[in-house]
Amino acid sequence: MNIGTVKIEGKALLAPMAGVADRAFRELCVSYGAAGVTSEMVSAKGFTMGDRKSKALLMLSDKERPAAVQIFGDSPEILAKAAEDALAYAPDWIDINMGCPAPKIAGNGGGASLMKKPQLAQDIAKAVVNAVDIPVTVKFRTGWDSEYINCVEFAKRMEDVGVAAVTVHGRTKEQMYAPGINYDAIAEVKRSVKIPVIGNGDVIDGPTASVMLERTGCDAVAVGRGAQGRPWVFHQINAYLSPELRIIPEPPISEIMRVMISHVQKICEYKGESIGMKEARKHAAWYIKGFRGAAQYRADIGKLSSLDELSELAYKIMQAC
Repeated sequence: MNIGTVKIEGKALLAPMAGVADRAFRELCVSYGAAGVTSEMVSAKGFTMGDRKSKALLMLSDKERPAAVQIFGDSPEILAKAAEDALAYAPDWIDINMGCPAPKIAGNGGGASLMKKPQLAQDIAKAVVNAVDIPVTVKFRTGWDSEYINCVEFAKRMEDVGVAAVTVHGRTKEQMYAPGINYDAIAEVKRSVKIPVIGNGDVIDGPTASVMLERTGCDAVAVGRGAQGRPWVFHQINAYLSPELRIIPEPPISEIMRVMISHVQKICEYKGESIGMKEARKHAAWYIKGFRGAAQYRADIGKLSSLDELSELAYKIMQAC
């Protein structure tokens, strides 16, 4: 699959996730075979106004290629300027978020709220495409609610203004992340456009990735929550989708703990131990999901303040399990 001029070697990409898909996590997922990654979403308005946090979110490294940066907002002019300024961070492509259902995003005109304003969404996409000389992609949902499923029209509008690929999350904004994926809607998008279509939603392993690909005909899948605490999921998906259809089991607890510690070390390296350990708590909780005694371990994780404490907890978990 090609996203414009960018060659994507593989079928599984890391989906953008606010507060999760930072540089440390993206690099880790690429090391396990993610075919591409996207940054956490960045406010176009905040970035163009010089917000330091927004600039930090745009930082990409050579260990996470191919990589995109994702921006959001509701002004064609501001998003175009943000995309142009983001070129300083050397992304391989620019992604526009038109699917986030969070109230603070959709409630302020960005994200999934643009599903209700297809002309504005198209104007935004056109402005960004015209502002940069790298590919532009758009991520959106099937629609706003069950009465307003307009992803096919949306995809066509994006293609018409030069968007290089689209990612479709198989739920409406109203559904948030409730169970149930509308594979038929994604399939209809795929049939309606010539640009690549990436399917997103409930892809957590090889079999679910295969279902998404087979039921929708999409070109690739984007893995979000299925990678939380499980960056090796990309290795599992790639093996399952290979001609040999190999099934790779979950790693042993000792390996999970090793990966967890390595992951958190990188977070602390990039952000400092004080900030890093606070952010590491949610990741550590995901890594131990399903472990015997996980409830007590989560309580311990909530108090972590140093890498040494994390190592001690990991040793305790390995001894108990």
